[in-house]
Amino acid sequence: MSSSLHRLSLVRLAEEIRRSAISPVDAVRCMMDRIATHDGALHAFAHLNDAALDQARRAEAEIAAGLVRGPLHGVPLAAKDLFDTADMPTEFGSPVLRGRRPAQDATVIARLRAAGAIILGKTTLTEGAYADHHPDVVPPVNPWGAGHWTGTSSSGSGVAVAAGLIWGALGTDTGGSIRLPSSCCGVTGIKPTWGRVSRAGALALAPSLDHMGPMTRSVADAVTLLGVMAGPDPCDPTASQLPVPDYMAELTKPVRGLTIGIDHGLLKARADDQVLASIEHVIEVMTGLGARIVDVTLPPIEPALTGWAVQCAVEAAIVHREHWSTRAAEYGPRLAALIERGHRHTAFELAEALEHRRDFAGRMEALYADCDVLLIPGLPVAGPTLEYMSGLGEDPAAILAIGPFTAPFDVSGQPTITVPCGASEKTRDGGGIPLGCQFAGPRFAEALIARTAHAFQTATDWHTRRPEGYA
Repeated sequence: MSSSLHRLSLVRLAEEIRRSAISPVDAVRCMMDRIATHDGALHAFAHLNDAALDQARRAEAEIAAGLVRGPLHGVPLAAKDLFDTADMPTEFGSPVLRGRRPAQDATVIARLRAAGAIILGKTTLTEGAYADHHPDVVPPVNPWGAGHWTGTSSSGSGVAVAAGLIWGALGTDTGGSIRLPSSCCGVTGIKPTWGRVSRAGALALAPSLDHMGPMTRSVADAVTLLGVMAGPDPCDPTASQLPVPDYMAELTKPVRGLTIGIDHGLLKARADDQVLASIEHVIEVMTGLGARIVDVTLPPIEPALTGWAVQCAVEAAIVHREHWSTRAAEYGPRLAALIERGHRHTAFELAEALEHRRDFAGRMEALYADCDVLLIPGLPVAGPTLEYMSGLGEDPAAILAIGPFTAPFDVSGQPTITVPCGASEKTRDGGGIPLGCQFAGPRFAEALIARTAHAFQTATDWHTRRPEGYA
């Protein structure tokens, strides 16, 4: 079992640990061994937890004594290096915060630990959770192809899960930062409704756009984490007071009769042929499961995207004002340019962006009168290469060119789940890079979109595929 332990799903691992068939110590050692073997080339981790083995031994003893803390007892996980952890640095991908040691855990970290999870390490991210890694940071490498983009900003989380270095990881999403790496790395990621998961103790890019969510190998694994992470929090007054559903109980409900909306016009205008073909594949699978496909028209996304760029820049400038005033020279060029734009935007421009946001969010919520969920690609381009990404030019045009299917849902605050649904064409120069699709729903419809995505995964095997050399 030890040689294939990393192939188990998170749900199966947790079950085996609870009945003492697998030791948490063996699970931690398995991941530590794989990290030692592979992460020198992949650079997915920024920090490792020196106390992880001791924590695993404690979990093993507790379970043996009949004390099961929760659904994640003894399960190793990782967290993007912007979630505060009292036992590891939290450095935000930035030299400005190098050596920062928080006094306490972020709320989501505390909840995972209370459920028995072992936080094995912190994953690499882009500087300040924006678009590029700081020049001092070695970027993570896509295990499916070193010349291809990992997706940002939760790059290390996507790489670690895809390569089997961890069973699940936390990410954040401001314009697509859970869903872009999930698409590029072939993993499952949930961007919940804004406010569904507490942001307390998580360093911010743009607070009103930031969403916290899980990245795993399957929908079942992802909702297992989400069920622990979600819920009201006195430390975050913006966290919703709504009760958290039993996501796992909802997964197996049928999708027959479910109505899935697709904006074919938007897709044809924005997505390449390989991406369009992957969506047609999803349509075929979901139709075979009894779902009904209907044509819908999303409200115009350009005002929402333009407003997103303004609001992200202004909020980032506010977040960084303390360090920016004295240490601006230490920032990397792309985050620095964002902050500078934030200082230049006028009150008129911000007010206009907020008005566009309110209008777009309202129209998006009304759209679900015509369908239950939406189907939309994760990316407009199949398996983008690093060369392609470097040719997109300057922000905000560059970042919005890659995120037209992701950023609008950060603007609306609605939940989406990304799952693997295909692979790019193989050529002499590479290819075979995962493609992802999103199922989106109205606010707080995480259970519905997860059920839809789970049905797709029960009928396909894209989420079970592993990159060569990491199986």
